[in-house]
Amino acid sequence: MDSGTTPGHGRSGAIASTTRVEAVAATGLLDTEPEESFDRLTRLAAALLDAPMVFVTLVDERRSYWKSTTGLDAGPPEHRQNLVEESFCRFVVEADAEQVVTDTRADPRTRGMAAVGVLDIGAWVGLPIRSQDGEVLGTFCAMDTRAREWGAQDLDVLRTLAQAAGGEIALRVALRQTQLAYAEAARHAANAEHHAAVAEHNARRAEQSAAEATELAETLQQSLLPADAPRIPGMEVAARYRPGGRGAEVLGDFYDVFPVSGGWGVVIGDVCGKGAWAARTTALARSTVRAMGHTEDSPEAVLRALNEVLHVWFSERRSFVTATYATLTARSGEGLDVVVVNGGHPPSFVLRADGEVVRLREGGRALGIRADARVARQETALFPGDSLVFYTDGITESRVTGGEQFGEDGVARTLAGLPSAPGAETVADALASAALEHAGGAVLDDTAVIVVRSPAG
Repeated sequence: MDSGTTPGHGRSGAIASTTRVEAVAATGLLDTEPEESFDRLTRLAAALLDAPMVFVTLVDERRSYWKSTTGLDAGPPEHRQNLVEESFCRFVVEADAEQVVTDTRADPRTRGMAAVGVLDIGAWVGLPIRSQDGEVLGTFCAMDTRAREWGAQDLDVLRTLAQAAGGEIALRVALRQTQLAYAEAARHAANAEHHAAVAEHNARRAEQSAAEATELAETLQQSLLPADAPRIPGMEVAARYRPGGRGAEVLGDFYDVFPVSGGWGVVIGDVCGKGAWAARTTALARSTVRAMGHTEDSPEAVLRALNEVLHVWFSERRSFVTATYATLTARSGEGLDVVVVNGGHPPSFVLRADGEVVRLREGGRALGIRADARVARQETALFPGDSLVFYTDGITESRVTGGEQFGEDGVARTLAGLPSAPGAETVADALASAALEHAGGAVLDDTAVIVVRSPAG
């Protein structure tokens, strides 16, 4: 590792970078109290990795501030930090990459550092937490009291949770900017009404501020979703998302596609609610499913774990999440074996290559309502040319004012009307477009569609 300094001494250019330090300050998290939004992530990591201590840190030019600590009662903010020269987290910032230490007393970077003895650290691993612009803000790190090999699964879990922590920080920054832009729009609109002499100028400024607020909200919403559908050997994947709501509202649809042991996991869900709280719940749900998908072989166990996390999360604000989680693995012959588990979400469909439309089982109970989860499992297979179709209730509930909902019948009709063995992109486009047309070109709820297809031979 080229840190630019001797381990444990001095500060490198990366640590002191003005751009990076300003990005850390812009989070508004330095010297703040612990918060459940971060503590739930470190608790989850500690449980999944069987790690005695897990931290979320922010690293400026002087110190490493411990925003969240699981396994250590760090006390008030002034005690929740150490000098950057004494912090393992500096290695992540200097390298701009994850760092693994299997034996702190033998590794030249860490042996002799005070933290090894003070915190009784035998092994340490740190993942960068990044800003939306890619600056390293701090770390998501785990520690053990004994020397330890950190496995590939451990690193997968930590990468997912580090991304979730970065998403939570980005969420806060974006929400702050959205609120400021929205307030600016309201101020200029009020001025336009009360001061006729500057009405035209303020009206233009109000329109610009409102547009900025809406753009920020849309950017925030998109940050909670995958940037692009992944390219998966032996599968076609297509996704379509259209935000609902008005102006700066952020709603709660989410989806994700990610690798799991032996195959791929797909999740789609809907948070009851809107605004900042819904966005945080969306981030929590997506990161939990990703993390549990790396450690649990059973799809039911993944949704049950999500239910447990949400049940605690909703203890102070009653709500729920519906979700479908599926695993897809290559068959010994051609096609894909599929397990679909439903927690109160609209049923998925299979579109066979010959045009047959199969409605999969709905059922289960919405997640987070009760401590015990009730989910519905169904197994099926995709043969060459078949597609598996997931969607949110924004699709089925789309309608013009006073009209009938698009409904599951609308989904089935749309799929049945497609040509033989259509590609995933064609299926996703057709369903999203049909629902939008049924609603007269405007939707008030988010709509999301994911299609996974087994390519025709």
